[in-house]
Formats: sequence, C-alpha cells, structure tokens
Amino acid sequence: MPTDTTASSTGQQAAGTSGRKKGRKGRLVVLVLVLALIGGVAYGAYWSVSTVRASFPQTEGSITLEGLSGPVDVRRDGYGIPQIYASSDEDLFMAQGYVQAQDRFYEMDVRRHMTSGRLSEMFGAGQVDNDAFLRTLGWDRVAKQEYEEKLSPATKKYLQAYAKGVNAYLEGKDGKDISLEYAALGFENDYAPGEWTPVDSVAWLKAMAWDLRGNMQDEIDRALLTSRLGPKQIADLYPSYPYARNKPVVQEGGYDEGSGTFEAEGGSGDGEGEGDGSGSGDGTGSGEGAGSELGGGTEGGTGSGAEGDAAGFESQLTGLQRVLEDLPTAVGVNGDGIGSNSWVVSGDHTVSGQPLLANDPHLSASLPSVWYQMGLHCRSVSDKCRYDVTGYTFAGMPGVIIGHNQDIAWGLTNSGVDVTDLYLEKITGDGYQYGDKVVPFETREETIKVAGGSSRKIVIRETNNGPLLSDRSDDLVKTGKKAAVESAAPDRGDGYAVALRWTALEPGRTMDAVFAINRAKDWDDFREASELFEVPSQNLVYADTEGHIGYTLPGRIPTRAEKHDGSVPAPGWDPDYEWTGWVDQDELPYEFDPERGYIVTANQAVVDEDYPYTLTTDWGYGARSQRINDLIQSKIKDGGKISTDDMRQMQLDNSSSIAKLLVPELLKIDVGDEHVREAQKLLEGWDYTQDADSAAAAYFNSVWRNILKLSFGHKLPKELRVKGQCLWVEPVNTTGPADEAGKVRECGQRSASQAQPDGGDRWFEVVRRLMADEDSEWWSTPKRGTRPGAENRDELFKRAMIDARWELTAKLGKDIDSWNWGRLHRLFLDNQTLGSDGPGFVKYVLNRGPWKLGGGEATVNATGWNAAGGYGVVWVPSMRMVVNLDDLDKSRWINLTGASGHAYNAHYVDQTDKWAEGELLEWAYSEKAVEDATTDHLVLKP
Repeated sequence: MPTDTTASSTGQQAAGTSGRKKGRKGRLVVLVLVLALIGGVAYGAYWSVSTVRASFPQTEGSITLEGLSGPVDVRRDGYGIPQIYASSDEDLFMAQGYVQAQDRFYEMDVRRHMTSGRLSEMFGAGQVDNDAFLRTLGWDRVAKQEYEEKLSPATKKYLQAYAKGVNAYLEGKDGKDISLEYAALGFENDYAPGEWTPVDSVAWLKAMAWDLRGNMQDEIDRALLTSRLGPKQIADLYPSYPYARNKPVVQEGGYDEGSGTFEAEGGSGDGEGEGDGSGSGDGTGSGEGAGSELGGGTEGGTGSGAEGDAAGFESQLTGLQRVLEDLPTAVGVNGDGIGSNSWVVSGDHTVSGQPLLANDPHLSASLPSVWYQMGLHCRSVSDKCRYDVTGYTFAGMPGVIIGHNQDIAWGLTNSGVDVTDLYLEKITGDGYQYGDKVVPFETREETIKVAGGSSRKIVIRETNNGPLLSDRSDDLVKTGKKAAVESAAPDRGDGYAVALRWTALEPGRTMDAVFAINRAKDWDDFREASELFEVPSQNLVYADTEGHIGYTLPGRIPTRAEKHDGSVPAPGWDPDYEWTGWVDQDELPYEFDPERGYIVTANQAVVDEDYPYTLTTDWGYGARSQRINDLIQSKIKDGGKISTDDMRQMQLDNSSSIAKLLVPELLKIDVGDEHVREAQKLLEGWDYTQDADSAAAAYFNSVWRNILKLSFGHKLPKELRVKGQCLWVEPVNTTGPADEAGKVRECGQRSASQAQPDGGDRWFEVVRRLMADEDSEWWSTPKRGTRPGAENRDELFKRAMIDARWELTAKLGKDIDSWNWGRLHRLFLDNQTLGSDGPGFVKYVLNRGPWKLGGGEATVNATGWNAAGGYGVVWVPSMRMVVNLDDLDKSRWINLTGASGHAYNAHYVDQTDKWAEGELLEWAYSEKAVEDATTDHLVLKP
C-alpha cells in the first residue's frame, strides 16, 4: 500500500524505495561485513545497514510538500531516472529541486561550498588555499549580482521554487539522513548543511564557465616556455590551424563587410569535407598574432622574453599553475583537453527523413557524473505551465542544459573562444599603475571559516583588469620583481603581479538562456534565446521536428586592440592592451540548413581566416571534427542514409589519426633487437583503431608517448614537466649550480594530468609539421645507459620503439600476447571529495573501478589520457545522446554513472558498464512511453 508521509518526517526515505529490495539488502550486508574488516570493529559497528540506507530516496507512495499548489507525479524508470509531471511552472521546478536533492544533495552542497569559497567549512584547513583562490575569483559575488540585477522575474521565480523544493527535502533531517558522506564527516566535525538559496544555483554556472574558459593555460605555458625555448621553437609547438585539411564549423556563409553582420549564405565555403584527418597540408592562420611587449611580438604570437631575467614572472605563473592544479576535481581538468563532440544531420541524409542530433561533452571523470538525467513535463503546456522538456541537467540547478522539448533538440560543445586574459600589473604601495597614474586597488576583506580550526582573514585586491590572482600564493606575493619586459615598461618598484580579466566575472543572463531554450519552438526562438547564453561561450547545434538544422555561436566575446591577441600575458599598465568592447551578436557566426546537410562541432576552428575578429589563437586542431566529417561523408556518399545507431557507432569511433601518419614510417625502421621487432610486428596490418583489447593500440600509444618524451618532453622547462621526474639539463638563469659536467638536476613541477607534452591534437600537428624535416633539432636525444641516442627522426623513432617495448614489458609483461590497450587505459571513478582525501575505508566505500576502455586522445571516442603522465583516463565523454526528431521516443541516451549520488544505491553506477561498452539506453519522452517505462511512482502532494 502507498504510504503518506510529510517532508519533515525523518523516516520517509526508508518508506518505499522500490521493488528491488532483496538485491539491495544483500549488497548492504556485504558492505557492512567489508567495512568491519577494513575499518575495524568500531567503524564496522557504526556503519550499519540503517546508516547506509538512511539517505536512500523514497520513490514510491506519496509525500506531502508544503508550498505545492497541486499534486506532482514523479515517475522513475528502471535506472532511477525521474520524469516529473506538474500543472504549474512553480510546482514543476519545486519538484525538480526536491527530487534532485533526494538523489544528489551532498554533491549539490559540495558544489555550492566550492563556488562560494567555503570548502573549509566542510573539510577543514586543507581547503583554505582553494577557498582563498575561489573567493578572489568571486563567483558567489557575481552570482548574487546576476540574481539581483540581471535575471528576469520569471527566472527568479523558478530559482525560488527550486530552492523551496530543496529545502523541503532538507527539513528535519540530520546529515546522516541525507548522505553517507555526512556520516563520514561526522567522524571529523559536526557540520550540518544550511538552506539552499537561488544564488547557490546560479553560481554553479561560474564553475562550468571556469572549466570551459578557453586558452588561459596556453597563455601560462607560452610564457613559461621562454625560460628554455626561443621564439622559433615556441612557434613550432603552437602551429597555426590546418584549414586546408580540417574544416571549420561554419563552411557556408561568412562575414559581410557591407552590413557588418554574419550572413548564413553567400560565403566561400564549398561545403565538402576533405581528407581523412591524416593529410600533410600545412594550413594557415589562427596561431599568428601580435604578441606582447612582455616578450616582443613573434611569429605565432608567442613572444620570447628570454633575453631578460624572467625568473620572477615565471615564479608567479608557476605559483598560479600550482593553485589551478590544487582546485577540486569537480571543476574539471582545469581547461586542458576539455572538449566535446556534437553534430546534426538533416533529414535528407537520414533513414527517417527527419534530423538526427548527437552530443557527447568531454569532461573530467567524476562520481557521481556531473550530469543528471531528467524530464520536466507540464501536464498541459500553457501560459501557466510552459515546459515539456527532457535531457541532462546539473544537480543544483533548475531547467535542462542539453536535450530536447516537443519541437526542438540542441547540443553543446566548447567553442574554445578566448574569454580570459592574464595581465601583468605594476604595483606601487596601495595601488597599481595605469597609464601615467597610480590607481588605488578596489579591496575587500573576507573571513574563511575553518571546520575544527580558527577562521582566516584574507584581503582581495582588484585592478581595472580584474582580481590579483598572484595574491593567493605566498610565493607569488614575494615575486614579480624581475619579470622580462621591454625597456618601455615602468620601473619594477615593488614588483609585478598577475590579474585576470574574464567575462564570467561580470554579471550576465545565462540562467535566463537555459529557460528560454527549454521552451523554444523554432529556429527564431532558439537564436533569440541563445543570445542570452553569455558565459561560457559554446557551440550550439540545433534540429527541429519541421526538418531544420542549424548552428550558432553565442557568448560575450571580447574585442582587443590590434597589438593584443590574447596569446600571452599582457601589460596591464598600458591602455592599448585593454579589451575594447564585445563582438556584436549579429556579427557572430551561424549556419541554418546548410546545403551539405550536416554540421559538425568538435572544438575545431569555428570560422575561416577571413573572419574580422580574433576569436582565439588556440583552437582545437580538428582531428576529431574532421574524422566525424569523414564518417558522415562515407555514409551519405552515393545516397546512403544514416540511422540512430549509425550516430551511436560514430560516437564510438576509435580511429587514431596520428597512428595513420606514423605507423607506415615506424614499419620501415630496422630495429634489430628481436624483442622490439616482435612488438613492431603488432603494427603490421593494424587498422589504427584503439579497441580496449588491441595489443597494437597499446604498443603504438607507448611509442607515441616515448616519441613525445624524447623529442619534446626532455626539452621543456621544469614548470611544464611531470612532478618528480628529474633530468640533468643545461643550466639557464632559472636553475641552480651546475655539476662538473656542466649540467644541473631539474625536477618537474606539474601534476601528471596537466603536464606537457600531453599528446593531444596540438601535438599531432606539431609532429606532422616536422615529419618532412628529418634532421630537425627536435629529433635529437642523448644516449641513456644502453639505449641509443638519436640525431634524426628515424633514429629517434627507433629509440622510442625500444623504450616502448621495455616500458610495456614492465607494465604488462614480457609476453606480448597478453598486452592490450585496456590494461593500460583504465578509468577509475573517484568520489569528488572524500573519495580523494578521506580515510582509506571511506574511499573503498565511495569509489568504483577500474574499467578497461578503448578510445584515446583526440579520437571521436575521446577517453583522454595525458602522454606526459601515463595512460590512465583523465577525461571522458561524460554522457552520450542521440535525438531522433522523427520520433522522440526513439532517441537514446546514457550517463557516465547513474542517477543516484548514494553509494550502494542501485543507481549509483548502474549505467557505467553500458557506457563503457558504448551502449545507449531507451529515452522515453511521450506520456505513454514514460508510463510504460515506469518502475517507481511517487506523488508529491500539497
């Protein structure tokens, strides 16, 4: 019989979870026994079955919620994915808040503490530095401004309703009633979660904007490279975009100088994909720039700066890099390698005659997944209740981020547009130099509360270019006195500091955009809604049930003076390096129903070189996008048609474009050693696909890693190399005393997931450009022990093949028959907080894995790994979806983990096995399909 409880009843979560109780009970008994063995009798007794089950959500029966105007139905399918039915907008979003809190409140709570710089309140003194950095960025402050000054009354109403639902869930509960993690935190402190606010929801958009912020890492790296490399060498490592080989997103239409607008028709693009992503064309374009007076303008906009004493500035940027690495994994892999795939195919090329749309955003792996699947349905769409939408949301935020409604579907990928600039600031006393004046800082003092310790006070200083990030490190505060600049720079005085200009630090309307897109009915509605999507700038693909497809680039995108292209840190004292305004929305690129019948976005260049604004100097290099173009072309040639399953298969494509380039050359090399030759033979006849069970993929990727290490990695400064990996190198002005041989020992300083060369498609392009220059200085490497040195390309390739053979022998065994890529390329899912830093037995409870994966770096199936640091998976397709606009119930989707954030709940990671195998789940949308898929039905009553 259904139960009827109130929202404040502490026993409601155990009242009626689902019909799968026997299996759960068995798992829980095992859990308690395991915990007793691992944690000892005391812990084992504490972590009882009731403790584990206390936070599981009630998913059947009924619950009374004060504040609802009418009943709300919550229907969950066999994977625990909820579909909510209500009769008013406020009820719909209140129920969304309640249901997401049921499944994911701990995750929501951690996120809001992160965005507001209050992690120390939960986790103690170890988070003070992170909090200080995040307070300096001021996400929470900007979110408050957005809520109070920018957002529409309707959006505020939805945010308030959502918060009301979350707080209805929290009412009367202790931490252990909410999540197992709170019970674990109870060992350390008496933390209790506070009420949810609308600003908590808005602030999460800032964290996602940070994750997708553009080329800030490249700015840092280019500046740090100047300690060991000259302008030409740095330009080699940042080649221009290969337009001749890899097509941009927008291929038809272009910028009209006469009207000053972007026109979707009349451009010079031919609309045809070219090549297979393995050609040898030089390309031209986006790497070129003006550089900066900090190091002088150079080819590629890199700047040198090597002529002066750059130690101070390098120390500042190294300190900033360390702060970035220490940020919680919930913020992602700090911009490196983050990308996504999306593409849309018109009905002219599909089996059904209506469009298909695919999307798979690439983010750092997290447990639970950053995404939460959900449907939000008005029983009758009207002015009172305007939504019938389903897709992927963020726990903690109302609405749907990616998905479809009854009329349109949309997907997102990171545009890579440069919306961040670092500025070097000349500090004098309580102010900074701007032009010929000293301007006082804007300052504020904030208090960081620390669980189990004393509060800390910090002072945040801001210039006209933004907050001083250099204030957040003891090293940075004391440095900046010897930054390499031209003679026109101001006297060093007390030294230089580093400030950040970033579009997300100005209040915007992206939250309005979410709701406007959710209710859009056609292309005009969608374009109008996307104009509100200011931060982060994203590629938006579109399809509708009338058969149209489209693409638009929204965002608040800065314009810069001619001498400043955003590629390197700029002099903050010079007004000529300020941002000059914003690209007008009418000038931004878009396409609608292009003649070729499809649109691909995968972080490649958005437009060609003729576009009048520099959107970035650091596009992705198009390996994935061109492969997707090629796959579509191969399917539609001679009138072929694409199905929903074809789209799924494309998402799983493992082909390596760098293997296509290198393997023919590797097979020509006479390696001599029979054991190395045995490994070399694995590459004979290999089709370049990186399946998990492929021995050839394992060996090739090890060879690729060693090519990068020998040719580039050993020549990079310590600030970019892997922490703890030490080399004897020629001294420069940033190193210590030399030994008798004139060498100094330098150890890397960067985390394994952030180090260079990371092996992504920028490095594909670097190596491709060097292939014809067989005697390039990059191909030289010294002898080490019994391993030969190299003076040219083939000698270095031979050395890499030798090193790879013995590396895999150590990792996988001498018998190459036992080798496979999946044994190297593994995914571990770690809980975002206690799974990384908690007690060992807590990690055991919360974490999952490993999974042996196929795919790889810069493949369509982008299970990314960092070649400098190892083979483990560091970012993933965080979800996959294919929307069928002919019959929305035939759409398919999958999440990385599951609906639940509760360890040992049936839906904690119940989608991960299928995700790893490349399967997609049925995605019910119509009321009948949802009802047929329902396994649990909960009624929320007023």
